[in-house]
Amino acid sequence: MAKTLSFAALHFSVAFSLGWLLTGSWLVGGALAVIEPACNTVVFHFHEKMWKRIEARRQTLALPARPQKRTA
Repeated sequence: MAKTLSFAALHFSVAFSLGWLLTGSWLVGGALAVIEPACNTVVFHFHEKMWKRIEARRQTLALPARPQKRTA
């Protein structure tokens, strides 16, 4: 959890700093620090869902076909 929190703090700091440096506005920097990570969180959720589908499809295609039982 500490690693996640430190990464989040770093992410917010970078977003804020870039917004502030590019515009000179503390308000824009603060807005970017909140909005950009929030948008990335939503996008990441859908990115993960897409990759889970891709991985499941790959596993399905990689499984060998089961031999059928013969009844005599």
